[in-house]
Amino acid sequence: MTSAHIPNGEGSVLITNVSIVGYERKDVLIDDGVIVDIAAPGALAQDESVAEATVIDGAGLIALPGLVDLHTHLREPGREDAETVESGTRAAAAGGFTAVHAMANTSPVQDTAGVVEQVARLGDEAGWVDVFPIGAVSIGLAGEQLAELGAMADSAARVRVFSDDGKCVADPVLMRRALEYVKAFDGVIAQHAQEPRLTENAQMNEGIVSAEIGLAGWPAVAEEAIIARDVLLAEHVGSRLHVCHLSTAGSVEIIRWAKSRGINVTAEVTPHHLLLTDELARTYNPIYKVNPPLRTEADVEAVREGLADGTIDIVATDHAPHPREDKDCEWAAAAFGMTGLETALSVVQQTMVDTGRMTWADVARVLSQNPARIGRVNEGPRAQGRPIAVGEPANITLIDPQAERPVDAAEQQTASTNSPLHGRTLPGAVMATFLRGRATVLDGQPVARTDKSAS
Repeated sequence: MTSAHIPNGEGSVLITNVSIVGYERKDVLIDDGVIVDIAAPGALAQDESVAEATVIDGAGLIALPGLVDLHTHLREPGREDAETVESGTRAAAAGGFTAVHAMANTSPVQDTAGVVEQVARLGDEAGWVDVFPIGAVSIGLAGEQLAELGAMADSAARVRVFSDDGKCVADPVLMRRALEYVKAFDGVIAQHAQEPRLTENAQMNEGIVSAEIGLAGWPAVAEEAIIARDVLLAEHVGSRLHVCHLSTAGSVEIIRWAKSRGINVTAEVTPHHLLLTDELARTYNPIYKVNPPLRTEADVEAVREGLADGTIDIVATDHAPHPREDKDCEWAAAAFGMTGLETALSVVQQTMVDTGRMTWADVARVLSQNPARIGRVNEGPRAQGRPIAVGEPANITLIDPQAERPVDAAEQQTASTNSPLHGRTLPGAVMATFLRGRATVLDGQPVARTDKSAS
């Protein structure tokens, strides 16, 4: 792959002989951050307008719309020992993402216009991807009083997704009020489905493995009960609900039933719930401790089926970095969470594409188009999740589907090393990422921006 530094989106870029979402091979011309031409391989070579273009050899590569993550923990402000907006978004770009939605459980919590604007500004300054802050549903994530939803929606950050993720909005009255409130500006409530009374002191999935190894179990019904309640609330008030990190077969069935009734609900699954099972808890390695917990093989099969048939709308990473001391301890004391931005696309390839369940066009749908639509960032001057077509923003990810790579957590771009896939070999590799025509990754390596103006 031929590469060069492409500064600040200036000048044109010609990606040659690349397969667009796994279909026909084309040459793609980018200029001033926009896709200006798509033609048969070689057809643009004699065009004087591309004589000065930087050429990227796309032979053997697949071009996807820039990936969009609806569920990322960037930790800043407050937990810069785990991650910063700079390091987290650099990891996102390395994973093929051009936009992330930053969860609200920072310190201070993203529950005011001032804090969400700060996070958005940090994202602009870093310049690796677009950062869209998620606002808290409740003040301080305490689940007692609605946060300033309207003020965050009207702020410069233009928040449209609200979540107390990390905690469940357990009070049904508060959840109803939140669903009602966001209707005024077409917002969505993203629920962390976990009935707190059913998961007190829980450490892993409740089942055969938890019983055999003596760790307190986390029943599937704790997730399913909240989802069932909330889809009924969403139907009652006529609002939008999004279910975070769905993980059980029962949850898939509830979402399928809700959609059959026309309820306005969407759902996500994480890469780790597509791949890993609770059998890994037998190692007592806290790297596998996550919320919601890794489930059974039957649950993994159900979420794969749900993603393939469209019941589950998107894959979202739930990238949750932690400092080493929060994971390098006994299981009960360890923090919940795993990193995932840099391995998400490979996991989807392994579990869904290489198994024949999905095409690359489906990958574009669940990792780009649908997340952007749900987050309401698919229109406007910073539109994400748009197709690779003439006139669209040049947010493009180039991947080599034939590559294989070992995962080394110490060599990833994220500031934390709590990857559950460390030591595994995964298929596929991100070779280049373009954010509005500016290369943020080339030859698989991040490309630092030479200026610090907003991208």
